[in-house]
Amino acid sequence: MEPVTHFLTGACLGRAGFNRKTAYATLAAVLAAEAADIDVLWGLAGPVEELKHHRGITHTFAAAPVVAAAAVGAVWLVDHWVRRRRARRAAALGQAKASPALEQGAPGPKARQPVSWPWLYLTALIAALSHLLLDWTNNYGLRPFFPFNPRWYAGSFVFIAEPVLWLLLGSALVIPGLLGLIGGEIGARKVQFRGQGWAIFALTGMVLVWGWRWAELGHARALAENARIAAAPVKRMALEPYPVNPFRWHAILETAEFYQTAEIDTRTGTIDSDPQQDVLFKPAVTAATEAAKRTPLGQVYLDWGTWAVVRDVGQAPVAGMDAPQLPPNRASDWTTVEFTDLRFDYSYLGTGKASGRSPLNGWVYIVDGREDAGEAMGGREQH
Repeated sequence: MEPVTHFLTGACLGRAGFNRKTAYATLAAVLAAEAADIDVLWGLAGPVEELKHHRGITHTFAAAPVVAAAAVGAVWLVDHWVRRRRARRAAALGQAKASPALEQGAPGPKARQPVSWPWLYLTALIAALSHLLLDWTNNYGLRPFFPFNPRWYAGSFVFIAEPVLWLLLGSALVIPGLLGLIGGEIGARKVQFRGQGWAIFALTGMVLVWGWRWAELGHARALAENARIAAAPVKRMALEPYPVNPFRWHAILETAEFYQTAEIDTRTGTIDSDPQQDVLFKPAVTAATEAAKRTPLGQVYLDWGTWAVVRDVGQAPVAGMDAPQLPPNRASDWTTVEFTDLRFDYSYLGTGKASGRSPLNGWVYIVDGREDAGEAMGGREQH
């Protein structure tokens, strides 16, 4: 999932009861819930390195305890800074204790909730594991058992950005604060740990949304399996989610010679597929495509892209990467090989086969059918 959902989930986990056990529980949960995505820093080394390491070692069961420890370490630094600041403030108050204002009952510092480091680590560990669970629910997937098992796992029943979850989790954090303001206006007793019930409600609601979408995914699969969508035997099938609407699913079917897509509505039980427009014949295997598969981009893409399509698209310039500069007598000795994953090639927010706008497409320039002359993804060249 994108960062917003991870941050909101961590905040709700902290306020669901852990904040009653220790100070900084919500802070630790928020940090640990998003910390695994620090692997995006690999993008500084180029788009291929980013794809290679994204949802890599930091998104594993083996790393979750380390991620939690790092989050607790960050909280320890915050706590150390707060303690030093309070000590300086106490020293300043001690020097001014003879002041008449203080002698007449000026309020002192409020009692501080104690820190329980075991509870804080447990909070961070649960939040770190929540990141793996959330990422598993969408169709990008993750490798939770890496490096012992390199297989990708994906639930594929929640879109990578789900506004329904934003509304659910965000409301659980905002509404208690609004109620607290209203209570303060009418003189109600101030509650120290406000919002526990709302946080539990939101987390439970998220699980119920998952269950609903999982059931609709099963319904969509049953509809696709019982309908004759493709005009040839189907070797495998995938169903991809849309945001907000749990009844709409994008189906991908593979036969021996072509891929076919379809739109499934589980509410009405309808399947929409045009054999003229929704069929993609498998590209021919050429020396250039075979060479491209052996490049760093090709190896990484085929490891991750469970529905990867590799095609020679001719001398097509790629955004963000200069075409090969060859002598005039060899001007035609290069070609562009495109990598596409059909899981992300459906019509949402302008992506799809016709647009060529998917940020997860990759391109390789191949010279003489064998030489790697440049690699790029998302308008960025790998140097």
